[in-house]
Amino acid sequence: MAMNSHTLSRRAFVTATTATACAHLLPNPRAAEPLAEALIDIHQHTHYWGRDDTGLVMHQQALGATKTVLLPGGTYDGLEGYIYSNESCMALVKRYPDKFVTFANETTQAPDARATIEKYLKQGAIGIGEQKFRVESDSVYSQRMAELAQEYNVPILLHFQYGKFNTNFARFEQMLKKFLKVNFIGHAQSVWGNVDLNHDQSVLYPTGKVTQGGLTDRWLRDYPNFFADLSAGSGLNSVTRDEEHARGFFARHQNKLLYGSDCQDIDTKVKECCGIRMIEAIHRLASPAVARKLLYENARRVLKIN
Repeated sequence: MAMNSHTLSRRAFVTATTATACAHLLPNPRAAEPLAEALIDIHQHTHYWGRDDTGLVMHQQALGATKTVLLPGGTYDGLEGYIYSNESCMALVKRYPDKFVTFANETTQAPDARATIEKYLKQGAIGIGEQKFRVESDSVYSQRMAELAQEYNVPILLHFQYGKFNTNFARFEQMLKKFLKVNFIGHAQSVWGNVDLNHDQSVLYPTGKVTQGGLTDRWLRDYPNFFADLSAGSGLNSVTRDEEHARGFFARHQNKLLYGSDCQDIDTKVKECCGIRMIEAIHRLASPAVARKLLYENARRVLKIN
């Protein structure tokens, strides 16, 4: 049974048990009726695994996103060529300025990284990232990115993955101490594995009960400039592996967590789309007031979105 986002509220859509077929949704979000609740998705990509702009627009409309943050790739693409770069994101923002904003990005260690990112910041990009490249988390190149973010007073979103991207996660604490004026948004496997005090760094998607007090838990508590992006399978896995822990985690860090989808699908199917499943989990495990912060208020504040 297909469901049209004109006739369903976002909450009804989220709680439904049948699949949503995006082919039945309008490709122009301006034509849709206003949603009952505002939702900011801080993590999406253009041409993610070949999904075109029309597919992305329909996905975000079905998701219920009233504002979406686009994250471009880089020239030497740690995002492995499956997303498009700055110009693609800027073009979609120009087409739908009420629905999309964008970050600026370039390969961390590229010689012209600063000049490229600065160019798009001057054109209206509101942050730097997704920084998903093969560097140490506290490398000299990473420090140059942080200096640029500090200069322009914008956040920087980083993908941390053991042995691959922004590696040696524990050393990132030195960045938090050195760049106190920069808001760092952590994303991906190493961020979400390290909610657990007993995390094995080599395990990307750990299972079982969580012992409170891991690096991520501590940094969210101790550093005003550290935030976490709830997106993707890594964020969803962290929440659903131990829902009792997640309830406390949401309450404890209610001002530091930002909703993102990072979905690569076109159809937003309730049982398959990680963005939909995270929205469901937030509503299930957080109070209404905390859920509002995670789904909207924190992103509006940290990313300075109107």
